[in-house]
Amino acid sequence: MTDLFNDDLSESEDIESTDDGVSNSAQADENKSDDNRQWFVIHCYSGYENKVRKNLEQRIETMAMKDKIFDVVIPTQEEIEVRDGKRRTVERHVFPGYVLVNMILEEDSWFVVRNTPGVTGFVGMGDDPTPLRPEEVQSILRRMENEAPTFKVTYKPGDRVRIVDGPFNDFRGIVDEIQMERSKIRVMVNFFGRETPVELDFLQVEKA
Repeated sequence: MTDLFNDDLSESEDIESTDDGVSNSAQADENKSDDNRQWFVIHCYSGYENKVRKNLEQRIETMAMKDKIFDVVIPTQEEIEVRDGKRRTVERHVFPGYVLVNMILEEDSWFVVRNTPGVTGFVGMGDDPTPLRPEEVQSILRRMENEAPTFKVTYKPGDRVRIVDGPFNDFRGIVDEIQMERSKIRVMVNFFGRETPVELDFLQVEKA
């Protein structure tokens, strides 16, 4: 993928008529058009990604650019936020401030994208946009499709929490360890005068 994201991806000589009356040259032009499709990255202000996508999709429609600008994608990942024992699923932008555009780069398509409200420029050297390599695109799309949701918790080791579910319901303790990969939290609870480690799910505790 581009360095930006690595820093947080023959035409035939003979022309014959086909059975349906479409010449091989026309088919070659169509294939050439398909081959010219590439994914580019545009930059916008962080937090304006959705607005930029909506603006660009509207411009594609009104300026009849569907044959040159095909898709606008914001790489996202589901994130489960746990706050006060409650779960809330949100979409997190994988690359804040960046939007992917699948397009045939020509002067008119460049103009439509570059002058979309909220777009500050293409990623590339100067005025020359740099397309993503196919393997970079596949990596991003697979990440969006296959990655399990991540958890975001509002407490950290050393915080005082209250257990809200299970055999230790209503006990209070100190967060000792957070195991994100297992969605578990270890809390030190005073049990019969002794500090005892208790392993719990994220949803079983809230800040005290």
